[in-house]
Amino acid sequence: MFRGANAINLDAKGRLAVPARYRDRLLESCGGQLVATIALEERCLWIYPLHEWEVVEEQLRKAPNMNPAVKRLQRLLIGNANDLELDGNGRFVIPPLLREHAGLDKKVMLVGQINKFELWSEEAWTATTSAYLDESQEPGELPEQLHSLSL
Repeated sequence: MFRGANAINLDAKGRLAVPARYRDRLLESCGGQLVATIALEERCLWIYPLHEWEVVEEQLRKAPNMNPAVKRLQRLLIGNANDLELDGNGRFVIPPLLREHAGLDKKVMLVGQINKFELWSEEAWTATTSAYLDESQEPGELPEQLHSLSL
């Protein structure tokens, strides 16, 4: 399980050092093999441990690919997917096209999202978080499964 927001600097080659608290888990669970793709609704990236990504691929493989919505998802998620691998220093390289899509420069935020990470530019993460906090969230707007959420 991945949680928390981590401020990280990308180096000039687009390498990101995974925080130590995640490294061992990633090495144990997927041998440091990750997959990055674009997020569907925001200008950030989704980074999955390989075994979690394979679940997504299997769901898309089973979906009817003549359906325009499925085709769109396949093209966006699978078409933009890139294999990543942790190096001996716990780093991986974000490919240039993905960095460009998400507007990643030097300062980024690696955000745990239970089974995957989101990778944001620090500026976009701050703006999005502020916008969420400014919104009025009434319990009625949440899915019924979350109405009993203890916060």
